[in-house]
Amino acid sequence: MSLNQIVNMTRYPLDTLDLRKSCKETLDKTGALVLHDFLQPDTIDAIRAEGETSQHLAYFTDSNHNVYLQPADPNLPDDHPRNRQVVSSKGCITTDQIPSGSKLSQLYHDQTFQQFLCSVLDIEALYEYADPLSSINLHYAREGQELGWHFDNSSFAITLLIEAPAEGGSFEYVKNLRNADDGDMNFDGVEHVLDGKLAPQTLELQPGTLSLFRGQNSMHRVTPVIGNRARMLAVLAYNTRAGIALSESARKTFYGRLS
Repeated sequence: MSLNQIVNMTRYPLDTLDLRKSCKETLDKTGALVLHDFLQPDTIDAIRAEGETSQHLAYFTDSNHNVYLQPADPNLPDDHPRNRQVVSSKGCITTDQIPSGSKLSQLYHDQTFQQFLCSVLDIEALYEYADPLSSINLHYAREGQELGWHFDNSSFAITLLIEAPAEGGSFEYVKNLRNADDGDMNFDGVEHVLDGKLAPQTLELQPGTLSLFRGQNSMHRVTPVIGNRARMLAVLAYNTRAGIALSESARKTFYGRLS
């Protein structure tokens, strides 16, 4: 199947230097790139149908964590921004549960798509995960489920919204709230966000939207879903080096199994 049967190549000619340059400039300036109507309507319908068929396989988790996704610091009080707990809850199906002929899998492995991502992210190459679970995930958030405030461990995230809930499920973020490379955790800024004193920005996403987000230094969350229609999000995860697997502890936590 050709890429233009999956992606709206008329609007987004991924193989052109002009598009790659403009997308890179947007991502570098704002920390987020949002491409609406990226997927062809038939592609959205097909991935949504696959997701609904496979939803019963999803592993659901409900966990408490701090925004830094690190163990608590016993030298600091529980109410310190470093230790304050938020809630994340979602379901997930893994790479091995995505049909081999899925348009989602075809897009993930397409060379033109990967070359576009490399240009925008300013990296040399992308590699799939060495383990069988982590490369392509489909996330489900049912009514009341949310993704709590946090910073990402990875430098970038690539997602496709497949189904929007009736209400809620909004992606909110505060750009460049910390500088992890310099060890600046900005506890005061984090506290202001957690206390609602610093208003976040919202990424407007609709089904078929591709988003690239630099979340290592930008604090972000997904608000609780409202209504009986689950939010469905595809996460395309790559590494910048070959042969890397998600740790066993992370796989056990996120997927409930190792293989």
